[in-house]
Amino acid sequence: MGRLSATAVKAAKLPGRYGDGDGLYLLVSRAGARSWVCRVQKDGKRRDIGLGSAKKVSLAVARERAAKVRSQVEVGLDPIAERRKEAGIPTFREAAAIVFAENKKSWRNAKHRDQWLSTLTTYAFPFFGDMAVSKVEGPHVRDALVAIWLEKPETARRVRQRIVAVIDWAIAKGYRDLPLPIAAMNKSLPKVKVKPVHHSALPYADVPAFAAKLRERESVGRLAFEALILTASRSGEIRGATWSELDLEKKLWTIPADRMKAGREHVVPLSDAAVSAFQRAVTYREVRNDLVFPGARYGKPLSDMTLTKICRDLEIPAVPHGFRSSFRDWVAEETDFDGDVAEMALAHTIENKVEAAYRRGNLLEKRRALMDAWGAYCFPGSQEPSS
Repeated sequence: MGRLSATAVKAAKLPGRYGDGDGLYLLVSRAGARSWVCRVQKDGKRRDIGLGSAKKVSLAVARERAAKVRSQVEVGLDPIAERRKEAGIPTFREAAAIVFAENKKSWRNAKHRDQWLSTLTTYAFPFFGDMAVSKVEGPHVRDALVAIWLEKPETARRVRQRIVAVIDWAIAKGYRDLPLPIAAMNKSLPKVKVKPVHHSALPYADVPAFAAKLRERESVGRLAFEALILTASRSGEIRGATWSELDLEKKLWTIPADRMKAGREHVVPLSDAAVSAFQRAVTYREVRNDLVFPGARYGKPLSDMTLTKICRDLEIPAVPHGFRSSFRDWVAEETDFDGDVAEMALAHTIENKVEAAYRRGNLLEKRRALMDAWGAYCFPGSQEPSS
């Protein structure tokens, strides 16, 4: 028979611990809040297991819960873990796996897919992977991030973003009520001085000479590089180009939204030099394969390393993506074309929403004139390759 009664529980007002026996206690806080705990001991270790608020849990129910906790401890079970299983609340590790499975098909970037779960496995799971997703709080996340915050700031930023995504999912599923205190966590982390990293670019004055070297010998990789320069496109856009996207008669290349970084369709007006590069690529067209620039493996596009190797072979201190900077510098320093036209040619997102609302047109004809001028600059005197 316990020492407490229902009447005594209601009458307990003074802060303190009121014992019922067999490790069951009624706790009264200084603020007057009352709750039940069960004190257990196993292998010399003592733990207090919360059993709920005394407002919602009666004395009789608290005794039943305390008896269950004691039984679980006796057989070597963790009452908290068992309670979590019964409630159906996943661990952070389990929640992350679900979030990854639900979203991976929507991520176009294969590298992003591979790194999403692996970074959490390396940098988050050791700290709170086996903790219920409902129990993960700011201090847990902060301690995981601070370990790599200065050494690997970009990785740490991405890990933080992925942790937040898992926590937001848990809120949406009803497994927890509150988000992480991101603002407080950010303020508590050391300040990182990050120098902007720019892709190595070839000075625009050296582009015509490089373009001429490209045409000294023809290959599918060199044609792709030529097209990349003349369209001021990203490597992935060129390598994934298909014949169905091209209208060489109208001199247009329409890249669908799902292949664009900004997620919007982009129409590229083609100069005569660009049209020539695409026309010569017909030589490499494969049966039942729509890729303009196929790779070594059938049905697969060129690898990004193919274009990078061309830069190395021709001994230039630049990377393929850097030619977009070469193009932008040329527009700014050598032409009278408006900067907005150049930004749209590069398919850059307009950050200012008000400005974006006024620039709904794609400025196609102005961009066509710009790309024609760029093509003539890259291959002066001739739009055709030398024989």
